[in-house]
Parts: sequence; C-alpha cells; structure tokens
Amino acid sequence: MNDPISDLLTQLRNANQVEKEEISVPHSRIKADIVRVLKKEGFIEDFKVEKVKNHMQIRIKLRGIGEQRAITGLKRISKPGLRRYVSSTAIPKVIRGGLGVSILSTSRGIMTGREAKKEKVGGEVLCFVW
Repeated sequence: MNDPISDLLTQLRNANQVEKEEISVPHSRIKADIVRVLKKEGFIEDFKVEKVKNHMQIRIKLRGIGEQRAITGLKRISKPGLRRYVSSTAIPKVIRGGLGVSILSTSRGIMTGREAKKEKVGGEVLCFVW
C-alpha cells in the first residue's frame, strides 16, 4: 500500500455506497487523526482503536440510516506524486451546501481548514469531505 490515506478514504466511500454500518481499517497515527477529525465534525458516529491478533485496527462506526448517509463525498487532494501545500490565507473552502470540510496536516497536527485558518497555520491539504 503506497498511500494509506487514499486507502482509508476508499474504504469509507465503498462502505457508504453499500450502506455498511461499520468498517475496520489497519491502524496508523495519521489515519487515527483523520478519523478523529471526522468524528468531531459529525461525519462518523464513533471509532475505536483495538488490537486484533498481532496488529492494531481502527473500527469505524458510520453515521446514517439507509440511503441517508452523513458522508456523501470524499476527495483526496494531496497525493504522493503531487503534494498540495497552502498558506493559512489560501486554505480552500468546501462549498457543498455549507457542510463540507477540508482536512489539513499542519505543524500542529491534523485539523480542519477552519481550525487551521483560526490558528493561522498552513499545511498540506489532505482531503475534502462533504
């Protein structure tokens, strides 16, 4: 796996399409931080890091009933072949009915675009979620 963030986003997208209630993904610190931001923003119901056999897993409980899902779209912005960095004044807004959020990796950790703008820090734009 070359890009664990894309793998996480793909698994979330696929689980939403087949209306799964829960998924499990391999653990990494950046994935756990992204999932923490998604929970804080209300896109997922809950998550738990647990040890399964000899490796760590992140168990994610998705939010939504039937076809009414909290996550309607995900888009990876910065990719391993082309990184996208922005300053605090150029953080993009995700305008999807006012419900979208951009997730950034900054020197102060993984945070939303609103938080980064408020703290006046730029960073790498990881993805958009709406």
